[in-house]
Amino acid sequence: MNICIVIPAYNEAQKIGAVLSRLADLPYRVVVVDDASTDNTVDIAQKFSVDLLRHKVNRNQGAALQTGNAYALSQGADIIVHFDADGQFLTEEIKDVVRPIIEENYDIVFGSRFLGKKSQLPRFKEFVIFPLARIFNRLFLKVNLTDPQSGFRAMTSAAARQIIIEQDGNAHCSEIMAKAISYKLKIKEVPITVLYHEFGQGLSGGWKIIKDLLLSKLSK
Repeated sequence: MNICIVIPAYNEAQKIGAVLSRLADLPYRVVVVDDASTDNTVDIAQKFSVDLLRHKVNRNQGAALQTGNAYALSQGADIIVHFDADGQFLTEEIKDVVRPIIEENYDIVFGSRFLGKKSQLPRFKEFVIFPLARIFNRLFLKVNLTDPQSGFRAMTSAAARQIIIEQDGNAHCSEIMAKAISYKLKIKEVPITVLYHEFGQGLSGGWKIIKDLLLSKLSK
C-alpha cells in the first residue's frame, strides 16, 4: 500500500523540521510542496528523505495541494494524505485517518476537531469563523460535516483523480468536501487532535477563510 503524505509549505522554517523528523520513522512517502517560500523552508526540507516540489511563485495552499496530488498520482500513490507543515496535526493520527479507507473501503476521510478529541481552539475561530463556515457550507454547498475547515484528510487515488482542486486559497477545504459529496464518494469523518500555536492564529487568517468562501461562491 503506497501511502503518500502531501505537505504544502510556505515560510514554515520554524515548524517543518520537527514535522518531517516525526514522519521520518513512519512508513509513508512524503511530498513537500514549497509554495515559493522566502525563508529557509526549502533548506530544511532538503535535509530529510522527502520528494520536494517547488512553485516558482506563491500560489497559496489549495494550488500546492493540487500540485502534490498530481505528483503523488504520477508516482503510483494508492492513498493521499493532506497534512500541514506547521505542527498542528499529530503524525501518530495518520493511521487513524487512513484506516477507514483500508479497512472499510471509504473513498475519502476527513479529520474533525469536533468528534470527541479536545483541541484548544482560538475563541474567534470556535465562535465566529467555524459557525459561519458551517452555515456557508450547508446553504451553498450542501455540505453538513462537523468540521468545515479541516486540512487533515485522506483520499484514495481514484478520489484524487476526481477531485481537482480549483480554489487556490482557503476555500479549498469546502471545495474538496463539496466535490466529494457531488461525486457521491463514500465519506467518513474521524476525530483528530489539533494543536494551536500563537504563530498564525490572528484574526486575519479567519477573515481570509470567510473572504475566500464568499469569493468562491461569487465566481461560480
